[in-house]
Amino acid sequence: MTDGTVAGLRREIAARLDRAGREWLDRALAEAVRAAEDGAGEAPRTGPPAWELRFASAGRHCRPTAATAPVGAAATDTADAARVLLLRTARADAATLARLYGHGTAAERRAVLLALPHLDVGQGAVPIVEDALRTNDTTLVAAAVGPYAAEHIDAHAWRHAVLKCLFTGVPVSAVAGLEERARGDAELARMLRDHAAERAAAGRAVPDDLHRVLDLAATPHPEEG
Repeated sequence: MTDGTVAGLRREIAARLDRAGREWLDRALAEAVRAAEDGAGEAPRTGPPAWELRFASAGRHCRPTAATAPVGAAATDTADAARVLLLRTARADAATLARLYGHGTAAERRAVLLALPHLDVGQGAVPIVEDALRTNDTTLVAAAVGPYAAEHIDAHAWRHAVLKCLFTGVPVSAVAGLEERARGDAELARMLRDHAAERAAAGRAVPDDLHRVLDLAATPHPEEG
C-alpha cells in the first residue's frame, strides 16, 4: 500500500486483479460509497450492510494474478489493501470498526488495525489496539503498533507495546514513531534493562532490537542534553 490516497490505492489494487476481481472491487466500493452517504456507523437492523459482507469475503476475490502481482506481493497483501480501501471508502466509524474487529477473522482484524491511521475516529479505536496487543498473533501485534498507536495510546500502554514486540519477536521497526517516543524515556529504559536482566539470568540471548531501543531510551532529548 504505497499510495496514500483512496484513488491511488484503488488503482494499485485494481492493477493486481483480473477482470472478475476488478468487477467485484467496483461493486464493493459502490456499496461502501452508499453506506458512507447513508451513515456507515449506524448499527445494522436487518443484518450487516452489503459492504461489510464484501469486507469479509475480500480474501476470496482480491487475489493478485501471477502476471499482475508486483514482486513480493502476496494474496494477503492485496486482500489487506482491499479491506483498508473499503473501510476508508465507507468512512467507517469507531462503532463499525469495533463490530468488524470483534466478529472478524485474524485477517479481517489485521485490516481494521491497518486502516486506523486513515480514519477519523480519534481515541475511539484505542480499545481495538489494546485488544490486539493482548494477543500473541504477531501479525496483529505488528499492525497494532502502527501510526494510530503512536498518536493515540498513552505512555504506559505504548511502553508495554514495545515490550510485547520484543516478547513475540515482532521487529521494532514495525513500531511507528519509535525514535520520537522512546528517546529519553527513563521508565522505558528501566523496563528494558529489567527484561534484559531476566533473559540473561535465564541463559537467553538479548535481542539486538532490545539494545537498539535501550540506546534510544537512554539518550536524552536534545533539549535535555
